[in-house]
Amino acid sequence: MFESGVTVADYLDPLDDDQIQPNGVDLTVESLYEQVSPGRIGREGKTVGDRREVAPEDGRYRLDPGAYVLKYGERLRVPDDHVGFVYPRSTLLRNSCMLNTAVWDAGYEGRGEGLLQVGHPIEIEPGARVAQFVLAAADHDGRYDGSYHGEN
Repeated sequence: MFESGVTVADYLDPLDDDQIQPNGVDLTVESLYEQVSPGRIGREGKTVGDRREVAPEDGRYRLDPGAYVLKYGERLRVPDDHVGFVYPRSTLLRNSCMLNTAVWDAGYEGRGEGLLQVGHPIEIEPGARVAQFVLAAADHDGRYDGSYHGEN
């Protein structure tokens, strides 16, 4: 069962009341990056490629088609008895953009990131609401203890 937005709000900081939705909480853009060198995923480890921060122009990001790493403005944590999911807000989709994320395991804490895929040029302001974080009750063993715990 998914939790209400009011319940989810207890696990995010900072947060404005207008970010709380009936079924989750909106996440905002803190910063955007372009990956400039290769990463690596192996059986014995991983590395993330180097990134270059995208600078806003006149108070907004002007993004051409491509892939960008989007860092959320909110620090969040996933309670031990839940799993988290992040979905794009519909306005992104309606503007030919997609935001992809992975499962957010129980026990994760940090300021996460998503992959913003831009299909058509778009302008996005820093602090704009682009995604929604939801929590679902989950039966599982263990909790997240990976290398991204406490990121950003």
